[in-house]
Amino acid sequence: MSWRVDYLPEAMDDFDHLDGSQRILVRKAIAKVSKNPLCSADGGYGKPLGQSGSTNLTGFMTIKLKNCGLRVVYQLVRTDQEMRVIVIGARADDEVYEEAHNRIGKHQLTR
Repeated sequence: MSWRVDYLPEAMDDFDHLDGSQRILVRKAIAKVSKNPLCSADGGYGKPLGQSGSTNLTGFMTIKLKNCGLRVVYQLVRTDQEMRVIVIGARADDEVYEEAHNRIGKHQLTR
């Protein structure tokens, strides 16, 4: 059973700004991970994030699409079996993680 996938409005904009081939890859990756979005330590596909520099993303997960240099940061809302996509973007110097940190604060998401 797949978890329901929800996107922050900004994450939907991120998705819309990808080129066609990137959209296909991201859509497939999110669909695969939504079947078991738990962290890899719990047998799922998610890679847990932590604290790095000024960004604390503890409690959030990432999907790494290494071939195209994209990252998807998401949060699990276990009470609703929801996988909430926070940001989709290029890895470029951890920019995607800084943007995730900003959006988490803006939307007051809890860990």
